[in-house]
Amino acid sequence: MKYLIYMRAQVFSLILVGVATLTASNAVGKVSASHENRPNVVFVLADQWRAQATGYAGDPNASTPNLDKLAGQAVNMVNAISGSSVCSPYRASLMTGMYPLTHGVFINDFHLKEEYTCLGDVFKSGGYDTAYVGKWHLDGRGRTSYIPPESRQGFDYWKAFECTHNYMNSYYYEDNSREKKKWAGYDAVAQTDDLIRYLGEHKDMERPFIYVLSWGPPHAPYRMSPQEYKESYKDREIKFRDNVPAGLRGNSDVVDDLRGYYAHIEALDDCMGRIMKVLVNMDLMDNTILIFTSDHGDMLYSHGMTKKQRPYDESCRVPLLIKIPGVDAREIDMPLNTPDIMPTLLGLCGLNIPEGVEGNDYSDVLNGEAEPGNDDVLLSCPIPFHQWSYNNGGTEYRGVRTRRYTYVRDLEGPWLLFDNYEDPFQMNNLVDDKAHTELKDRLDDKLRKLLENKGDEFKSGWYYVEQWGYEIDERGNKPGGY
Repeated sequence: MKYLIYMRAQVFSLILVGVATLTASNAVGKVSASHENRPNVVFVLADQWRAQATGYAGDPNASTPNLDKLAGQAVNMVNAISGSSVCSPYRASLMTGMYPLTHGVFINDFHLKEEYTCLGDVFKSGGYDTAYVGKWHLDGRGRTSYIPPESRQGFDYWKAFECTHNYMNSYYYEDNSREKKKWAGYDAVAQTDDLIRYLGEHKDMERPFIYVLSWGPPHAPYRMSPQEYKESYKDREIKFRDNVPAGLRGNSDVVDDLRGYYAHIEALDDCMGRIMKVLVNMDLMDNTILIFTSDHGDMLYSHGMTKKQRPYDESCRVPLLIKIPGVDAREIDMPLNTPDIMPTLLGLCGLNIPEGVEGNDYSDVLNGEAEPGNDDVLLSCPIPFHQWSYNNGGTEYRGVRTRRYTYVRDLEGPWLLFDNYEDPFQMNNLVDDKAHTELKDRLDDKLRKLLENKGDEFKSGWYYVEQWGYEIDERGNKPGGY
């Protein structure tokens, strides 16, 4: 049973609606009266798109003119961090505003409990139509299984699938039907078509809406974008990040992976361009908070590594653009962690934040009403699994990411220390440099305080597996989960 976070609203609903309306109006500036001065929300979530891989971030390989345009109109959180940089843990933290060891989804393919009050629940209780389309990856009862309504965490309009990365042969379940339906062609394009159709049906409605569009790409397989985008990158020279080992740069498979990754990105950027154009043409842009982000990044051979879960910036830094009506575009370098997104978005919309949320509401910072004072967020990997299992060199870790520094401990002690201003490619580990002992001690104290605040005792991953009663194999995976 859901926590009854709106008990007060059930008694004083008219009063709360009025308060929410006034708060939202103050938060986002002038918005359409037809939506009771509460903004719509279009939340676009990519999978495995690292922060560095956009034109506006300076990536010479990335063709992202539409996102570049959005970055010039939005609040750009340049130090947005995926604190537990892997699919299901991020998504559970996004929905609950909690950290992985609180909501329990610290490994892929485990179930997010219905008892939590999630993002969709709060918007629904606040009078919003709620829609979710694309990859879910929070049900944990099989990647192709039907997800029942009670497990959709408050989202009513539903065209989703637990998890697939076969983008040209992609399925979904619609609303309460158990019939498995297929997206036409490249699923991200078809899902974008659905958003555009939804916008057309809702542009004149009195009730505001939140629509979460969850794309599967640019997550691997990298070579599964539409042919026109593959052709665009077929013979293109790839410029490698400085931290990609020289021995990998001539490897044709490595080059093709990167070409495929950026082909996905170009395709998705075109989708973003269509969304932005439709919002303008339907006169919705001035009444809609538009968000673009990703669940985590991708090492893509930086430091000789692939995929995610690592504490390096290629894995844990994500793009986060938030276009807010009435708010000037600017960059904010304050670190912001995954659990902060839910309460911040609720704050922007004038909705109450549920009890138990651990993230911070930074809506006043985004609105320019408060200084961006925070300077540290928690990095965590409670247990490594799948591509980065113990057998593949994975390790539990906890760390702190500030504006300038990355500091990480594993169970054996201090592991990594980077000055990200002086060493943006994180190639010079200062953890054993005696000249930086005072800095290391200061960051270690920050980390200790973060862990104390979260009640995180930083034990072996197997301790948490046993605590939650999970069954996993020797690779740290749920048997049959993949």
